[in-house]
Amino acid sequence: MRLSSSAFAEGGTIPNRFTCSGEGSAPPLRWSGVPRGTRELALILEDPDAPARPFVHWVVLGLSPGAGGIPEGTRPSTLRLGRSTSGKVGYEPPCPPRGAPPHRYVFTIFALRRPLGAPYGTSADGARRRMSGAVIGLGRLTGRFGR
Repeated sequence: MRLSSSAFAEGGTIPNRFTCSGEGSAPPLRWSGVPRGTRELALILEDPDAPARPFVHWVVLGLSPGAGGIPEGTRPSTLRLGRSTSGKVGYEPPCPPRGAPPHRYVFTIFALRRPLGAPYGTSADGARRRMSGAVIGLGRLTGRFGR
């Protein structure tokens, strides 16, 4: 699978408007190459460079394989959301410590052979447990951001 954004290229800098230095809205995402037999998609955004590794910034569950993407600034009411590491439900924008080297932010989309049935507010770990044996493909997009 391929995961991309019109806001930044693979390995590129995430624009301020999608971070704590700006509006903090979710970036637009697009996916393609969804494997045959996919019943549902799930998305997890993590910062593997955070002091408490990895820091989960976003968990989105129950995405339609045919949707093709998530528009910029999508609001929680339009998605089934999970919980970030800090306990927030919804998109928690990248916000590394000031003066630290830029952090990597890894968006991973999972193609699933069966619906997870995960409830609103599920953690990334809870989602991964439910995904066990159901993942038939994945795609990644990495952006960088520093303050």
